[in-house]
Amino acid sequence: MAPKPNDLEDNTERDVPSRWEQDGGPEPSTSGSSTLDVRSRASSNVGDGSGSYGTLPVWLRESSKSFHWRWVPYRLRQFARAVAAWTEGPDPPRMQKITPFYPSLQEAPVRLIARYFPRKVQKAGVLGAFLLCWLLTFSLVLHHSASAGNIKGYGRPQPIWCGASYWSGGNSCGLNGNRCRPFDNAMQAFRCPANCKATHVLNPHAVGTQEINYKPFVIGGPQGNDPDASASEYTYRADSFVCQAAIHAGVVSNQRGGCGVVKLAGEHGNFTSTKRNGIQSIAFDASFPKSFTFISGLSSNCIKDLRWPLLAVTVIFTTILSVSTASPAVFFPCVFTMLFFHVGLVSDPPTNTDYASLSSLIIGRFLPAAFVAAVFYRYTIKPQQENLNAYIERTILWLGGAWVGSLNNYTFVFIPIQRLTPSDLRAQPGARLALVIIVVTLFAIAIGQVWYLRLEGRLPRYLGVYGIFVSFLIFCVIIPTLNLRIHHYFLALLLLPGTRVQTRPSLLYQGILVGLFINGTARWGFDSILQTTTELRGPDGLLHSSLPNITSVIPTVSNITFSWALPPLKKGYDGISVLVNDVERFRWYYGEGEPDKTFWRSEEGEREYFRFAYMRGNGAADFTKAGVWEVDGGWKEMEKGSS
Repeated sequence: MAPKPNDLEDNTERDVPSRWEQDGGPEPSTSGSSTLDVRSRASSNVGDGSGSYGTLPVWLRESSKSFHWRWVPYRLRQFARAVAAWTEGPDPPRMQKITPFYPSLQEAPVRLIARYFPRKVQKAGVLGAFLLCWLLTFSLVLHHSASAGNIKGYGRPQPIWCGASYWSGGNSCGLNGNRCRPFDNAMQAFRCPANCKATHVLNPHAVGTQEINYKPFVIGGPQGNDPDASASEYTYRADSFVCQAAIHAGVVSNQRGGCGVVKLAGEHGNFTSTKRNGIQSIAFDASFPKSFTFISGLSSNCIKDLRWPLLAVTVIFTTILSVSTASPAVFFPCVFTMLFFHVGLVSDPPTNTDYASLSSLIIGRFLPAAFVAAVFYRYTIKPQQENLNAYIERTILWLGGAWVGSLNNYTFVFIPIQRLTPSDLRAQPGARLALVIIVVTLFAIAIGQVWYLRLEGRLPRYLGVYGIFVSFLIFCVIIPTLNLRIHHYFLALLLLPGTRVQTRPSLLYQGILVGLFINGTARWGFDSILQTTTELRGPDGLLHSSLPNITSVIPTVSNITFSWALPPLKKGYDGISVLVNDVERFRWYYGEGEPDKTFWRSEEGEREYFRFAYMRGNGAADFTKAGVWEVDGGWKEMEKGSS
């Protein structure tokens, strides 16, 4: 009689060999048996004692001569199998979904729109009218902000950027500064944007024996350190940043910018150091051929920088859009576009001085940025926000994070890292500690994201993706003559894939990363992640070149004589440049007599600072640090190194 189905199941359980349970090996088959019962790895996870059947067990497969990993110790193979099994996550996967707080409240705006505008055409019309309102409001306020106004008696102010000055470093102004004339009897009406106090020099700038780096660059202030001095009594060296000097003198404000009139004041000496309006100026106790001051008591209708009213406009519109939009395909493109143009035209614009060229530049950068955004929307943003009905939480976490990342020139300004390069990390105080804190924080965040990806069963795939990323970065690092530089946008692209899961932390992380991408591409464009040393250091960075060998110095009270070794022709150097008080005063080339020069004191009772550099044609290499010719005729030797 044929067995019943239940009998078959019972027999199956009873027929499991006892030695299988004890030592993991199969019981020898009996005579006449044509099959060998083995455990199923797929259903038992190998060694878990479940007793189901299927493919060959691990120990039997690994005992085969064809097994390629026999050279790996058994314990290590066992550990690797355990890790692989852990990364696969639970079965079935536990998909993450945000359960909103007070769902009726969070869904109310979406339901209201669905109630009064049930058809897609109606919703599209409402969305179009909403975006048109933002565009008109944004454009009108921006146009009003861009209006330079008028200063009575001086005309329309010329917009300048925060780092504008009347003098270039090194020997860029030529012998005796002739390329930077006129020195005096000239005036210019100017207009500064907001937030110029945050502009710092990013390479060492020599001011006498001082080296200024990662600070505002303002040399001078009121004579006699008078706290009640008017703007016309503030005198600054010509290489000072004009807008920062105007903030220091109280002519414009850092929060809203403003207009003023600068007047070139010719040669001046003994520039004082004072702290005014949040800017500490730099002292210089010698003469400089060009200086400037500001005209006080002006009457103007200058329009202030309206970036804060514009910020309020865009924040309000993006917030309304976020709480009232259910579709990610509507929410993300609209918010991305609003934030991109706000950053590029208002909060952190490139250094273009007129809005026509600035608008052209930002539109050109928007097109490739939108294409990249469409890609990471498809693979990270859309999967995270599908079926998300916590709209207020999305507004606070995702949109709030996006604003934090987009405004990182304000929100992350406290982090003492200007550029993520080895030289900057060594030179900037606190940069290495800040980097360690950032790396530890990112690692902690990554652990949390790994856990959620594992729960959803996506971890093996994402480990493969990030393995490719790491391999690419290693390849970039080992390329000779090029340096890897991690930009804002590139950091965002590396980390965005890990924010796919729908959790509250992921909403925040993804918003911040999208904001960083927007700020990086709108402000700087898609700058290369592989750069030459020259590109990394910038136009005013140190070349790390050879320095002149000053063989003798003969100082007296009234004059001083220097002699130097001949420049090395094999390295392409054919001359010597000499800076006196940071101004080029002498050049010597082969065939122009003996390699020496006598300088006479230009101003009685003042120190003078001397620096020397090799020349290639008209271009100078690195200058030495400054040696000091004292008032009493003494000489203070130059310290080692470049300046």
